[in-house]
Amino acid sequence: MCFLLTLTQPVMFRINQKYLNVTVLLLFKMLFQSHKITIVRINKPTRHNINQELQWFGSTLGLFNLRDKDRSCFRIFIELTKAAKKNNLLSSDELAFKLELSRGTVVHHLNKLMQSGIVINQHNRYLLRVDNLKSLVDEIRKDIKRTIDDLEDIAIEIDKTLGLENAM
Repeated sequence: MCFLLTLTQPVMFRINQKYLNVTVLLLFKMLFQSHKITIVRINKPTRHNINQELQWFGSTLGLFNLRDKDRSCFRIFIELTKAAKKNNLLSSDELAFKLELSRGTVVHHLNKLMQSGIVINQHNRYLLRVDNLKSLVDEIRKDIKRTIDDLEDIAIEIDKTLGLENAM
């Protein structure tokens, strides 16, 4: 289950300048330091099979979908996971060559992986954000916690500004 909130009309409030500055600062921080974090609830594989478990891992993070017919994103993710074991960074050209994919396809999926905060780019070479998948889950957990904390901070400021803090 994924949620998307879109404001189609500007909302105008009379806001104390102090609260406006704090709110704008926090919103600015959230907008420009963002990762798209998607978590999809899928039943875990019932048998121990590394390929099924890796597919489940990536699908649960919203990385792989039915549109990816040749499982390009999955294959790139696996290649980056193998490279992490060797502490190796890969270029998009190297990934395209190894996986027999177009460079455009590789770059598209690398951007998706970077947008989700799973992969980072260092001088046009790519690697997993952390050394192993357990650490990756820990980092995602921290990202989610920071996002929830930011949401709570903004909610408190908005409630104070609109006089809703005692409405419960």
